[in-house]
Amino acid sequence: MTAHRSTPLEDYALLSDLSTGPLVSRHGSVDWLCLPRFDSPALFSALLGGPDDGRWRLWAPGGEVVERRYVPYTFILETLWRTPTGTVRVTDFLPPSGDQDDLYRRVECLEGEVVVEHDLRIRFDYARALPWFRRVEVPGGPALLCTAGPDGVLVSGPLLHATTFPDGQPGPAGNPAPRLAGRFRLRAGEDLAWTLTWFPSWDEPPVPRAAADAQRQTHDFWTAWAARLVVDSPDEHLVTRSLLVLRALTNLKTGGIVAAPTTSLPEEFGGSRNWDYRYTWLRDAALTIEVLVSHGFTEGALHWRAWLLRAVAGDPEKLRIMYGLGGERELDEKELEHLSGYEGSRPVRIGNGAADQYQADVVGEVMLALAQLRDAGVREDEYTWGLQKSLLGFCVRNIDRKDHGIWEMRGEPHYFTHGRVMMWAAFNEGLRAVAEHGLDGDVQAWTRHRDALRAEVLDRGFSTSLNSFTQTYGGSEVDASLLQLPHTGFLAADDPRMLGTVAAIERDLQGTRGLVHRYRTDSELDGLQGHEYAFLICSFWLVEQYARSGRLDEAEQTMAQLCACATDLGLLAEEYDAGSGRLAGNFPQAFSHLALIRAADAIQEARSAGR
Repeated sequence: MTAHRSTPLEDYALLSDLSTGPLVSRHGSVDWLCLPRFDSPALFSALLGGPDDGRWRLWAPGGEVVERRYVPYTFILETLWRTPTGTVRVTDFLPPSGDQDDLYRRVECLEGEVVVEHDLRIRFDYARALPWFRRVEVPGGPALLCTAGPDGVLVSGPLLHATTFPDGQPGPAGNPAPRLAGRFRLRAGEDLAWTLTWFPSWDEPPVPRAAADAQRQTHDFWTAWAARLVVDSPDEHLVTRSLLVLRALTNLKTGGIVAAPTTSLPEEFGGSRNWDYRYTWLRDAALTIEVLVSHGFTEGALHWRAWLLRAVAGDPEKLRIMYGLGGERELDEKELEHLSGYEGSRPVRIGNGAADQYQADVVGEVMLALAQLRDAGVREDEYTWGLQKSLLGFCVRNIDRKDHGIWEMRGEPHYFTHGRVMMWAAFNEGLRAVAEHGLDGDVQAWTRHRDALRAEVLDRGFSTSLNSFTQTYGGSEVDASLLQLPHTGFLAADDPRMLGTVAAIERDLQGTRGLVHRYRTDSELDGLQGHEYAFLICSFWLVEQYARSGRLDEAEQTMAQLCACATDLGLLAEEYDAGSGRLAGNFPQAFSHLALIRAADAIQEARSAGR
């Protein structure tokens, strides 16, 4: 296994057709692509290994990238190459249609004369299956058909040719085309386009649309969605891009929302904290829905609510913390030993063993999101409200159960303060639905459990000696999730107990540039080896707390420092390593983007209130 230098996450752009989310490097290499869904096996896995684990590089030899950008309010990526003989623009996009998956790469020569080159290595099933290639005729001319097992790919456009590896070594026996290559010369005013179309290998390959038509459709889809955006913030470009990212991570067909489009991007370079985030966490999706509803996007929230009804179905007693995009429950965790890992970080994992955990906070986050949808004027019906009553019944049956916490710790279960407050929030929102929206419910039981949880948290989750809430009952550690307590309505952001907790978090968990760690990994509570970098969601939570507790100047200063962590395209990963100045963890991360939006909203509200 050969180690390769990994491309910094800052150099990647996300594309999306609301079905999958490939990553394209600054220098024109599509290094990650799962088809047909975010959580499908990858056919380009160079992100987690090397070039021969699958990629599609398209570049101008001898040139340099002088500019890249998203076409405003879209996920159409433009990269401008300048060579000694001319300038060329490469445009990458996927049209959101729900009918088929097409990755377009369009090249336009803007001035002079330029040669562009391809290196296309299709490696199905995370580079475990090499395809069979053959030439076929399709409308518009010849194309290449690539198949292996259940997967088929049609590569159309000016014909690429089969070749051996760059070092001249032949490909595996029976596979005459280990890679596809091509060199094409364009003069000013000329353009060429290529399309990679996925289909089930037993079906006839679909015919992609003309590139110009597909690009117009893609542009119209994203700009129509973004036209409804109303953002009032000095960080408007980042808030807008963050809302677009949340939409991009939502499956168009099912309504499921992935936490990130990637797996196994490390929480510590070279470490083993590498997880698969290509699934729908109830918590992450609920927090995403809250943000979208607060900006007027109830349509997406309704789509997710329908997904939730299907996923939980008639068996809330077996509620899981995460599901597949279609509501799948089996997400068995496996290790891909043949991949060297991003920055040598192993193991590379697919599936997620945390799906089997009990986490006490999840129902609270779901109830808060559905309450916000209800408060926005969306009516409940017998099924949606019946689901919520069943979720509260799940809380009742698990009222005394210890859990693994919001961060999915793999050590022994505990009573996590954040989780217990979220259970309080679940009952509180149930009671508020009855009182304010005229819905039915077991008011007496819900009141009893809510009030008992509040008394319990204040008695066992707050340390008078530390003047702070604690990570676990009876513990002495703090946890950044405690910054979420005011968001639930449990207490005000300027409550003295909350201010004491913030002081403890600043002391124990905050580093440079306002960056906040989730908790101290050396406490060994999480049951894992190694450490991790600061989490961006936690850092934005601190900004929100500052803004809501009268520390507006500090909120704005910290917000500016955190926004500087974003890429030139406005994307954020899960974490940030201040030492190396690099993003880390899965990318882009819904958690980080939704937290940026909430922090910006809190700052604007504080400004308006004159705090």
